[in-house]
Amino acid sequence: MGLASALKGWIGEITLTIAKKIVLDGDVYRDLNNVTIPTSNGTTQIDHIIVSRHGIFVIETKNMEGWIFGDPKQPQWTQSLYGKKFRFQNPLHQNYRHTKALEEFLGLPAEYFCSVVCFVGRTCQFKTELPSNVICGGPFRFIKARTEVLMSDEQVTGIVEAIKTGMRPKNFLGLSTRETRREHLESLKERHGSITTCPKCGGELVLRTVRNGQRAGQTFYGCQKYPGCRYVKPEVVQAMIHAGSTARCCNCEDNSAIGPGAVIPIAAIVEQRLPNCSTVR
Repeated sequence: MGLASALKGWIGEITLTIAKKIVLDGDVYRDLNNVTIPTSNGTTQIDHIIVSRHGIFVIETKNMEGWIFGDPKQPQWTQSLYGKKFRFQNPLHQNYRHTKALEEFLGLPAEYFCSVVCFVGRTCQFKTELPSNVICGGPFRFIKARTEVLMSDEQVTGIVEAIKTGMRPKNFLGLSTRETRREHLESLKERHGSITTCPKCGGELVLRTVRNGQRAGQTFYGCQKYPGCRYVKPEVVQAMIHAGSTARCCNCEDNSAIGPGAVIPIAAIVEQRLPNCSTVR
């Protein structure tokens, strides 16, 4: 990730953090920011968690400008900015994994949790209809609209302490330490390169065959937790990369060196400049 992109993301996070403290009553809504927690197959990083008697809000923030086109069921969404289009991971799918990981980490029922995706770009506009938990601007009205009491003040305090105790270390600025970042990047590499683990929910991927329609006979990997999780990926094909070949990173545009005669899964090419660039595809 480039310096300008990282700075932009950091400013977006700080802006939302400050706004939370102004708009939400700190005695009612307890917030934690930039939280990395262990999972059954690595770690997951959550932008913001707000814990209250009305639920646990798991917030994914996107500091993006321009027009946003998305479909809750599609794996990728599109940003249109200055006449150019950019694809990015469906943040609902991304935050689903975060929410399920926190649910497992705390050992609490699913009804306690609420996934929220927040686009905080100044010129951001949605150009397709999206669910009510995908918000352009601050998520505070959405959060305060939930008034049902789900837990006691004592439970809220216990949950906050459990997260603080179990999360990976941060530095004095509230940012992940070098060790935490490296561990998380290794987790991403393993998860996205794996053909046995669902990158959406962490479940097992099983090889299935299309039975009907134009794609009958084709194979794909589907999550074993279907219909609870509907993630699918095409069957990973092994490809022989000739000596001297490169794969260009879509983020920093650096050429990722591939060893002479290496045989790698096409779906598991990882940018060589880790941890400076964390792109995984």
